[in-house]
Amino acid sequence: MPDGDWRLASSCAGVDWAKARADLIADDFDNGRNPAALQRSFENSPHVVIAWAGDRVVGMARLLSDGVCNAYLIDVWTQSSWRRRGIGTAMVRRLVEAVPGQHVGWQTDSATDFYLALGARLQPQFMSIVSGEWLDNEANR
Repeated sequence: MPDGDWRLASSCAGVDWAKARADLIADDFDNGRNPAALQRSFENSPHVVIAWAGDRVVGMARLLSDGVCNAYLIDVWTQSSWRRRGIGTAMVRRLVEAVPGQHVGWQTDSATDFYLALGARLQPQFMSIVSGEWLDNEANR
């Protein structure tokens, strides 16, 4: 498919979650969720964006928000062969614009320059803790 032949949707309708997970694995972006858990993660998020090229998912992202002052951007992914075409930028901007007046935070292992180019500022620390064992919960059984 030629460059520019993609669109964004704010719905998970039509996503083949098994194929999406296979694509995440191929891009070394999988965090261990099975297809049903991946679907549940997105469908339970108040804000999602899916990038489509024809009938194929080439990007996805979601945003969790308290609806007042804080939001968390997560699972931002563009398929390797579709990167550097504006898809990631468009997805992040759409999600950030969905929560006006809110502080939006996120973490990244390797895309710092990408986010800085979008106007993000580095924060001093990010901390986390896992309750029990990672992904050992009802959603992943």
